[in-house]
Amino acid sequence: MAAHSSTSSNNRALRTANSNQFFEWREFVWGAIAGAFGEGIMHPIDTIKTRIQSQAILYGSQNQKSLLHMVQSVWKIDGLKGFYRGIAPGVTGSLATGATYFGVIESSKKWIEERHPNLDGHWVHFIAGAVGDTLGSFVYVPCEVMKQRMQVQGTRSSWNSLPMKNNISMNPGRPMYGYYSGMFQAGRSILKEQGLRGLYAGYWSTLARDVPFAGLMVMFYEALKDFTEFGKRRWMPTSDVNSSLEGLVLGGLAGGMSAYLTTPLDVIKTRIQVQGTTLRYNGWFDAVRTIWRSEGTKGMFRGSIPRITWYIPASALTFMAVEFLRDHFNERLDVKYKNEAATLSVDRRGTLREAALPARD
Repeated sequence: MAAHSSTSSNNRALRTANSNQFFEWREFVWGAIAGAFGEGIMHPIDTIKTRIQSQAILYGSQNQKSLLHMVQSVWKIDGLKGFYRGIAPGVTGSLATGATYFGVIESSKKWIEERHPNLDGHWVHFIAGAVGDTLGSFVYVPCEVMKQRMQVQGTRSSWNSLPMKNNISMNPGRPMYGYYSGMFQAGRSILKEQGLRGLYAGYWSTLARDVPFAGLMVMFYEALKDFTEFGKRRWMPTSDVNSSLEGLVLGGLAGGMSAYLTTPLDVIKTRIQVQGTTLRYNGWFDAVRTIWRSEGTKGMFRGSIPRITWYIPASALTFMAVEFLRDHFNERLDVKYKNEAATLSVDRRGTLREAALPARD
């Protein structure tokens, strides 16, 4: 009985050491760290982007501020604190998104390639990125709602002084929603006033933006990596480019291209989430029609410059961090697991031989 128990224990340990070939748990950890890192550094630019895109909700469609004027306005009215409003839910959401994005990408890439070997590699990358981001949306969307409302509010004094404009920014006698002092107070307040529907405001518009964005970004990144590898083999066969540096450059390019192409979807998502109880857009399609009719192409691509400005360095830093963590920790963990697996295999053979021997008194 003891020999059987020891053998079963060794079998379980051996399976754990080898791990499931389709589950890349380390990628979840590296992705979470990298996602929070990128969001934390680039949050002020995201604040400017959110404010530019939400001006039509707060002030109407006329006389909207440019990028430079918005930066000056935030600095003058709210100071440095205004740029970092909403950073707590922003980092929290990025932790979840980064973990699922990179973890599911690697796991699902292997699964798709194993099950569908004839599927083109770029489609595998697109599907893997889209699936990863979709799973992260259950945590990311409520954090995004809280983050964007806090970004728009700025300091308490500036939010309370917001004027009424044709009932767009205010209901008679009260603002769209109360001032949020922090992430948890914002979550409780939204849940109390609007329920889960409020926390998940713009959920489908978020997916409509993030699924193509996530798919495009990982597809562009992998395509750029393939192109880079081809170039190195052909023109610099002896070069040894640091993978972290490569992730920095290629991640930035992939993020910038994907961000620009999905800017109209981001504008729609931002306005739906910011509007609160004072509804100006009755759903996704109504938002598309209204923005296109009143503001045209310029309105659909409003905030594209700060969005690209945010995503190029944020994606660069995120991919650089992931590649750095892979290089510095994956190899050590692989060696550790191989040694454990080898030791367990020897123990297992010894245990089986012992089990085969007749019992002695």
